[in-house]
Amino acid sequence: MTNPTFPSDPAAMQTALDDLGWVDADPTDPEIETLRRHLAANNGIRGLDVVDPDEVERAVRIFNRDGFVIVRDVLTRDQLDFLKGGCDRVIHEITSLDKHREGNRGSHRYSFGASSITGQQLHQPEWQMLIDLDTVTPILMALFGSPQYALRGSGGDFCLPGAYRYQPLHSDMGDRRTLDDGSEHGSFKDHRRLLTTRDLPTPYVCCNFLTVDFTRTNGPTRQIPGTQHSRELPPGLEDEPEWMKLSTVCPAPAGSVLVRDVRAWHGGTPNVSDHVRAIPNVEYFAPWYREQAPPAISYADWAKLSEHAQRISRLVVADSSAKLRTGAQIGATPRGLETPGESPSTNIR
Repeated sequence: MTNPTFPSDPAAMQTALDDLGWVDADPTDPEIETLRRHLAANNGIRGLDVVDPDEVERAVRIFNRDGFVIVRDVLTRDQLDFLKGGCDRVIHEITSLDKHREGNRGSHRYSFGASSITGQQLHQPEWQMLIDLDTVTPILMALFGSPQYALRGSGGDFCLPGAYRYQPLHSDMGDRRTLDDGSEHGSFKDHRRLLTTRDLPTPYVCCNFLTVDFTRTNGPTRQIPGTQHSRELPPGLEDEPEWMKLSTVCPAPAGSVLVRDVRAWHGGTPNVSDHVRAIPNVEYFAPWYREQAPPAISYADWAKLSEHAQRISRLVVADSSAKLRTGAQIGATPRGLETPGESPSTNIR
């Protein structure tokens, strides 16, 4: 879907993936070179715990302590190659709509979900593959204490070379609130004003899959350990201490998954490398928590999933008579359900 405020770039479809970046930005700029050297020397969480898929109890313990955990080797080589191919295809479709790489999460930085008409990427077979992995599902069951959790959706993000600015620290959820347009976001609200989402067990998690190694210079996610229960607001960029900017989940190998409590403070970091960094995701509600989840997978595709995947994705499957309108977009509200007499889906990302 084109947008007149974002000039298109048809040539991007024939451009090599790692050559899509550094548009209107100079990688040899002295300030960028100084930043690159600084990150290469200092970036990364010291003593970062990286666990194996069979270390379920350890993964849960680290997750509960820090609000996130890295699990290596959750994808086979074939699965990783398949996922990388899907990201390559979708990234080319998105950047072909954005000549100046303005992004929708800052310059050269994009949300996969917000770049889709449906607000998700669940219609893509590569993302469907991630719903029920035998290396990840046991960890999710242990985190939630039950197999009765539910799929929220899938998307993730990517940053191109040239995303040299930091994204502000933020959380991905909060208490229920009404926006200026009258729409409501979130589900939990204590009328007594005693509890917030911060006081609850983990309401939902995000699983970001690393398609490339997280290095010190290619935009690894920064996570601030232990902030999932903090009632304070994260500092703005101008007030953020240097240690937080360097609190990144690296090094970590491709084929890993970063499992996040979405309440924990996190943010994007500069990609001053020569490579695209993509982390597609899948998100899951705890058994006791729900939010609005617009249809994002066709009934035909849903029917091909495993029994467990079908059960947990029941909130996001379209009716068998409905047709999902899919495709890439820039700068518009994701809308994807085409059913006569039914209003388009609301973007909840």
